[in-house]
Amino acid sequence: MLDAGKTETLLEVNNIEVIYNHVILVLKGVSLNVPKGGITALLGGNGAGKTTTLKAISNLLHSERGEVTKGSILYRGEKVQSLDPSALVKKGVIQVMEGRHCFEHLTVEENLLTGAYTRADKGQVAADLDMVYSYFPRLKERRKSQAGYTSGGEQQMCAIGRALMSKPETILLDEPSMGLAPQLVEQIFEIVKAVNEKEGVTFLLAEQNTNVALRYAHYGYILESGRVVMDGPAKELRENPDVKEFYLGMSDEGRKSFRDVRSYRRRKRWLA
Repeated sequence: MLDAGKTETLLEVNNIEVIYNHVILVLKGVSLNVPKGGITALLGGNGAGKTTTLKAISNLLHSERGEVTKGSILYRGEKVQSLDPSALVKKGVIQVMEGRHCFEHLTVEENLLTGAYTRADKGQVAADLDMVYSYFPRLKERRKSQAGYTSGGEQQMCAIGRALMSKPETILLDEPSMGLAPQLVEQIFEIVKAVNEKEGVTFLLAEQNTNVALRYAHYGYILESGRVVMDGPAKELRENPDVKEFYLGMSDEGRKSFRDVRSYRRRKRWLA
């Protein structure tokens, strides 16, 4: 849980640029800080650069012909952008990928146990499995079911639970609400909040659902076209007029759809 009086920075991203295929500039000087014990939200629409930022941190860009060409990424003050992803996991940083990736032919419980594969303290694994089931009782009910035959919400729970089984200090959570019903989205975020407060796990989550994310995060960064265009405490961002209009669909005239907001802004530019 974040203590406002003790904000040790775990993760620092300093003015990074990311290029794909040696020519496509995706991130253009992104900087952010993730404090220990906090929930930090990385917000923005599809294509804003959220997933690329997470993959840059977890060193997963090379598989997609991407690379960090400028800037630095530090974890506990140590540069980590040259580390193998597995070495970063050993330091306590793990990413839950967008799309609820599970081993479809393994059971839910077997999926969870893969998260503890690299751990040395095997005697603690059973206790941590019980801990995961305490946060996700639905997974305990489905523990013997093949993961590929579970619902989208259950697969998302399984992916987060598997990350917890690695005993992480920091979880990079990519689009946890994608494709889920609103009730399930609230449930997932409530669990994230509980894990943060009770287990002390730090979260950096990328999310298009700005409304939900800012209710659970402590701090937020808004990305557009590969740049951070706004950041601040989540409470302040929720009350910011531009954020309310652009991202929450609210204005002084009442609720607007995202399409209406975009059309309104286009008309203002044309008239100017």
